[in-house]
Parts: sequence; C-alpha cells; structure tokens
Amino acid sequence: MQTLKNKTIFITGGSRGIGKAIALRAARDGANIIIAAKSDKPHATLPGTIFSVAEEIEQAGGHALPIRLDVRDDQAILDAVTTAANHFNGLDILVNNASAITLKSTLDISMKSFDLMHSVNVRGTFACSRACLPYLLKADNPHILNLSPPLNLNPAWFKGHLAYTMSKYGMSMCVLGLAAEFRKQHVAVNALWPRTVIHTAAINLMADFVKADNCRNADIMADAAHAILCRDSKTTSGNFFLDEDVLRAGGMRNFDRYSVKAGQPLMKDLFLD
Repeated sequence: MQTLKNKTIFITGGSRGIGKAIALRAARDGANIIIAAKSDKPHATLPGTIFSVAEEIEQAGGHALPIRLDVRDDQAILDAVTTAANHFNGLDILVNNASAITLKSTLDISMKSFDLMHSVNVRGTFACSRACLPYLLKADNPHILNLSPPLNLNPAWFKGHLAYTMSKYGMSMCVLGLAAEFRKQHVAVNALWPRTVIHTAAINLMADFVKADNCRNADIMADAAHAILCRDSKTTSGNFFLDEDVLRAGGMRNFDRYSVKAGQPLMKDLFLD
C-alpha cells in the first residue's frame, strides 16, 4: 500500500508541530483525519487550533473531524474515539503524538510537572491505545504509531532529566508490550523518533538549548510516518524507527530540503548516542 486514501487516522495533539505535519501529509492522500487536541481556542503565543488545522486538512484534500480532547480524561477519550469511529465508520490508525516536556533535574522539577508528563505521555498513550484497539482490530491494515524514542539505557539520558526520560520511555514500553500482545491480530505498533531536533513551537520555548538553524522541519517526520503507516501491519510491528533511516530505506539520499537553514550543522535529538 502506497497511499492512505480513505484511511481514518486519529491523531492526538495534532493542532500544531509534528502532529499537524503528519495530518497534512495524510490529507494529501485523501485520508480521514481526527484532530484530537486541547487547543480549541487561539493561544497567546502558540499558533494553531483544532479548527484551523481541520481547515488546512480539507484544503489539502483530506476529510477532517476536530475534537477537543485532553488525553488525561478517560471518559473524554472514550467519547472522542466513539464519535470519530461513528463519524467515519471505523478507525484504521492511531498516532500517539500528544506529549508534555520539562527538561529539569530531580531537585528542580516540580511534582506538578512530573505528573503532567506521566499523565500525558505514558497514561495518555496507554489510554488512547486501549480505547482505539477495539476498532483497530476490525481494520484492514491497523497501525498504532507512538512518537517516542528507542529504549536507550545509557545513564547519560537519565541524569539530567529523569522525569522526562521515564515518561517518554513509558510510551516506548507501550510499543514493546502492545506489539507483542496484538501481533497475532496483525495490529502494527511502532515508534518513530527524529534523528535530529525538529523545529516546532515548543522548541521556540527552549531557545537557550536549541537554535532553530540547527534543526530540521517537521516534514521529515511526516514523510517518515507516512512511509511506516503505508506498510503491511502484518510484517511491520515492534520497531523503533528513526525518521532518516525510514526515508533512506525508501531510497532518499538528500535531506537538505528538511533543514531549517541549509548548510548549518544539525543537532542530534535526545536518547541517541
């Protein structure tokens, strides 16, 4: 399968950044896309709402259903998934994109931030997967894609931001567990992570650590996600993909178009030695 035409994709946190890019790439195929995120009103500093992205999806050739969703709310998740499945007559793909990040050490981070990251990253991923699986089990080529890193137990990735690392690795453990649990039912469960830092609105808030010129844009993640989601779910599960590796496997060799500023050195993302 080389297209996502008529596939129904539930994307959490898709009102901006990587989630939005994945949605727009699928929209160009003619996919049905549920944008499930909290941003239903314009933010003072962050661009995009579920409604503005829905308009862009329609303009790109897709079919959109915007749903306000806080992935910390169990009943809201069940309601959103039911509404989406009824609207599009089923679900084919779940993209667990919603994520919270605070890169602080153990003594500097608040327990409020700790709870937010674990509620959104780990619990939200598990809860959304659990809610979507009854529908995915009926789909022709079902996929779950978590935007989470390979499990790297190098202590260097724990010592500076233990709370964040645990929360993202929790998402990755969902990949391991769900892939094994649902392999016989042919539900593909995979992770996708960028080899280099991706420039998003969230990165703008971390300007002291990351410069935009040393990043790639979100299109590389969107193209890699598209390539994974077009694969056969029976033979593609339990993998921790890197965006560049996925595209290289498809024959791409020149990645210049993804650079925010061509010719500038790229900053490697977290969790990659």
